Amino acid sequence: MSAYAYSVLAITGINVMLAVSLNMITGFCGQFSLGHAAFYGAGAYAAAFFAAAGSSVPVSLLAGVMVAGALGVIVGFASLRLRHDFLAVTTIGISFLFVGFVRKQPWLGAEMGISRIPSSGLGTQGNALLILACALATIAFSIYVNRSWMGFGFRAVGDDEDTARSIGISVSNYKLVAFTLGTAIAGLAGGLYAYFTQFIVPDSFGFLVSVMLMAMVVIGGTGSTLGVVAAAIILTLLPEIFRFINEYRLLIFGGLLILVMRFAPEGLAGLGRVAVGRAWTR
Repeated sequence: MSAYAYSVLAITGINVMLAVSLNMITGFCGQFSLGHAAFYGAGAYAAAFFAAAGSSVPVSLLAGVMVAGALGVIVGFASLRLRHDFLAVTTIGISFLFVGFVRKQPWLGAEMGISRIPSSGLGTQGNALLILACALATIAFSIYVNRSWMGFGFRAVGDDEDTARSIGISVSNYKLVAFTLGTAIAGLAGGLYAYFTQFIVPDSFGFLVSVMLMAMVVIGGTGSTLGVVAAAIILTLLPEIFRFINEYRLLIFGGLLILVMRFAPEGLAGLGRVAVGRAWTR
């Protein structure tokens, strides 16, 4: 494989991790978050800062996970009483606050970002394979959580908070756990991205990235890990395949969202279930 192919593989793996982690928050627990890129960026900046200070790769990545997870706890706690549109608007604000904050911090590179991030020593191929391994681990973890007692609690909260409370489920605790898990994984993806590119800027973690991730979740089918993975792969590879229309990427994403919401509200996962059902009845 060429260096370009490994680069595409790495970015695809990172987007899979981000989409799956957002699906834990939005798909499993019903918390509509449009600020996921902020936690992705927090992980990237924390890992880059620690790497520049001479920390090892595991320590830097762990720092990214902890910083993003801690930020997730804070945002999750502040959003406990918010639902639907109000939560979405709040998380949009978090996204803009994060970009505005790092742009004003000289110790984080301000507008110029952080360049010359120390290499992980794995090379392009090694970094891509590490990202792929982390993406596969994230998928496995998401499936495990969804099938566990925790996943049952998440789905109960996402379906109806009042009913969940009536059967003894702590809605606040489950919301915080979902936010913490999802944002921590996003922080890991950010740290891996920082090591892979060795250069990060604030605009790499802006609101449009959050919109792209939400598009992956919706198109894949909220709550479906495999559907979201498929959507993340497709929406990452399409701009590479059709580079001549790359400037219309957001237009394409918007169009796909409209089509999915109109004709396949359950996303790719729903289409897959329909196809399997029809094949089974033949």
